[in-house]
Amino acid sequence: MSKAQAHGFYYGNEEWSNLGQGAPETGHIDKNPDRLAGISLDYLSSEYSPVAGDMGLRQAVANLYNQRFRQDKSSQYTYENVAISPGGRAALCRIAATLGNINLGHFLPDYTAYEELLSVFSGFISIPIPYDEASGFKPDIRQMEKAIVDLGLGGILLSNPNNPSGQVIIGEQLKQLTTLAKQHRCTMIFDEFYSHYIYDTEQKAFSAAEFIEDVNKDNILIVDGLTKNWRYPGLRISWTLGPKSIIDKIASAGSFLDGGAVHAIQKAAIPLLDPLHAQKEAISIQHTFVKKRDYMVTRLREMGFVLPMIPQGSFYCFASLENLPEALQDGMAFFKALLKYKVICVPGEFFDVNPGQRRRSINKRLKKYVRLSFGPSLAEITRGLDHIQELLDQFA
Repeated sequence: MSKAQAHGFYYGNEEWSNLGQGAPETGHIDKNPDRLAGISLDYLSSEYSPVAGDMGLRQAVANLYNQRFRQDKSSQYTYENVAISPGGRAALCRIAATLGNINLGHFLPDYTAYEELLSVFSGFISIPIPYDEASGFKPDIRQMEKAIVDLGLGGILLSNPNNPSGQVIIGEQLKQLTTLAKQHRCTMIFDEFYSHYIYDTEQKAFSAAEFIEDVNKDNILIVDGLTKNWRYPGLRISWTLGPKSIIDKIASAGSFLDGGAVHAIQKAAIPLLDPLHAQKEAISIQHTFVKKRDYMVTRLREMGFVLPMIPQGSFYCFASLENLPEALQDGMAFFKALLKYKVICVPGEFFDVNPGQRRRSINKRLKKYVRLSFGPSLAEITRGLDHIQELLDQFA
């Protein structure tokens, strides 16, 4: 973003198209429920919030997951299974601070912020596991089990849907993965921030919570928040679900890491977790974003980009540059060239998560990729793709 700003970009500049955007459009979209329009302040919300979060919001999160995914199960979430954090990164930092001396597996490609997260905390050893490029970086359950056993993994961190590939572990595959975690005593940390952004399925939301047997015994943590699935990135509200004993440790870590989320915002967020409201949010997101996905996929393929698989979730296309003119086949070179056309993308090599730079050579297969976001409005996406075509026309 700093390089883009040096070329004249600023937020609100309608000459630019930010296809590097890691957040969804926040304005009105078709079929969306009433949006939060104000946050009130009273004597109670003027006080510090408990570090674990406002009791009402914690219970609202528990109720939502019970209603959506656990109606037929005797083990139910309560507020004691939920910790509220000021944003997704804070939630993940709290979790990292509680991990013991374990081997923690993470996947390539995956969310860029994991690199800093896995570098800061030294109580565990992070071990990279590459997804198969030929499958479009789609997770493979057999590969995961092999990694757990062969590498002695005590934990795995993964985004699902994946950022940047948009691939999803869902249904029977997700059930198999949670079963593996329990069988091998491997703590599974699911980053589910894009779980409303799923396409080509009748489901409106999904979560590993559906396959947990005992909420206080199964070693599975789930992280989500208002940023993506409710389209409120500026509110900085996230939550972690897990066994009460781990949630207590996560809350304790928050007392020295971040101090807790803003109390008034937590109070205002409670109605957004109503199951009916949340269902409307998911429906509106899928109705709007699948159209943007299909438009971007079609345009990119027409221009010569290679997409091994259409993204089944999130709002990103992880596109290969291998068939573009030679000067543009490197993600960083493409990014720099595109800035002159007032378009931002993210080079694929940024998703080669390399904590502490322990691996000396970067994953070269990711250097030929870029991540392009269909998070912005359709008008901004169209403008950006038009400018990409202008860049390519210079090499015709």
